[in-house]
Amino acid sequence: MKIVKFILSFIFALMFIHAGMNKFFHYSPMPKMSDEQIKIFAAFGEIGWLLPLVGIVEIIGGVLFIFQKTKALGAIILLPVMVGIVIHNIYRDPTQMGIITAVVMFLINIWAIIDDREKYKALIS
Repeated sequence: MKIVKFILSFIFALMFIHAGMNKFFHYSPMPKMSDEQIKIFAAFGEIGWLLPLVGIVEIIGGVLFIFQKTKALGAIILLPVMVGIVIHNIYRDPTQMGIITAVVMFLINIWAIIDDREKYKALIS
């Protein structure tokens, strides 16, 4: 079971590191977007600091998520980003594959938080 946890954590982390690096280097092609999505991403472009901030959070959270000692911190850092991804995929990009991928990644993040719940007790006590 320990190896399955590590593999899931590693793949989850790599996906976020990839997404964060892509926000800076634009090496992955963008999928075809609807007119509404084009407007949304144009608005993100107008707010010049938003996408770099999300990219930095994704990279830092992904790197922290790889290592068992810092996975709990990485999971909490990535949670708001993951919520935004799920909401975007449900309301703005309702393709079946996008929703399934977002929900599976969200569940991996929640699983990591639940798995490391002992580490959070000091924060809420």
